[in-house]
Amino acid sequence: MPPREEIVRRLAMPKRPNIQLCQTCLLSLFPQRLASTATAKSDSQPDPVASLPSDQIVPSTQSPSRRTTYMVRASVLLSRPPVLTRDLSPFEKAYFLYQKRLNERLVLPFSRYFYYQKGTPGDVEWKRKIKERLTPARDIGKYNAYDREAGWNDELLVGARESEPEEQVEALLRDAEVEVKKEMDEEGQEREVKKELAVRPMPRVTEADRVGDTRSLDRLLQRTLYLVVKRQDGRWWFPSDGLVGKESLHTAAERILVQAGGLNMNTWIVGNIPLGHFVRNYLEARVGKDKSQLIKGSKTFFMKGRIMAGQANLKDNKKGLTDFQWLAKEEIQKTLLAKDWNGVRNILAER
Repeated sequence: MPPREEIVRRLAMPKRPNIQLCQTCLLSLFPQRLASTATAKSDSQPDPVASLPSDQIVPSTQSPSRRTTYMVRASVLLSRPPVLTRDLSPFEKAYFLYQKRLNERLVLPFSRYFYYQKGTPGDVEWKRKIKERLTPARDIGKYNAYDREAGWNDELLVGARESEPEEQVEALLRDAEVEVKKEMDEEGQEREVKKELAVRPMPRVTEADRVGDTRSLDRLLQRTLYLVVKRQDGRWWFPSDGLVGKESLHTAAERILVQAGGLNMNTWIVGNIPLGHFVRNYLEARVGKDKSQLIKGSKTFFMKGRIMAGQANLKDNKKGLTDFQWLAKEEIQKTLLAKDWNGVRNILAER
């Protein structure tokens, strides 16, 4: 194509030759002239519909297009937090025992008369126990700091059970027992005094764990449990429902718990911001109630909740629920459908 100056010169000639120009070149050469021409052309053409008489204008019979949207739902992740600390790993057990033994070395010698007055029953009991364990500490094994051959190693030996919590509990219970003695009664006869046993702590594994009762809250005390309910179609899901009117997610979550789990639960909805959301698309779009919306699917927003006391009761629920369970994260994975699990797997707590 000729340069710009040559094109302008030829167009300015009285008898200009037939030059083929593209739309881009015309806009770059004469932007104002083309814009004014287009405006004048549009102004000069009247609207054909506006020029017709009012009695000849026929209204449009085409129905307005429906607006595509999603149904908003609220769901509650009602949880019971862990009650106990988790079990220690073998490395952690060995590390804590090593710290106890190291501390025992650093605090020797033990100031006995600072804690027990000489000649008192406490002092007598101390003498008896120190002969058995050879160390002031009660749960680290026998140790004599002044005897190199009879002492124990600082690190845990292979096969030793001093670092096991069960073994340490038993050692503490044995040390807390009172010695059995014989004494004279009022008639001058000897009688044996029963040994005073220490109160044994509650086990970490409950009866609900042993029988596999998934409805009980007294199970898996080291884990976070979530409430899942069984719907009429047989699918397990968290308590959920659509929003009513202009209610917020927080208000909807409180209403859902009352309608689904009854009034026998003291619960707390944590905050107004959901933990996450889950989108479910329908196979075919559905027409809304007001006929102006086309429901493409549902968006479920999950609200965090805590149960403080009580238990779920589905006897008078208004959602048609048939059963409920308190499950940990890996148990929920086995209960929900695969597509439902993928929507909540990153929201649930690991322990």
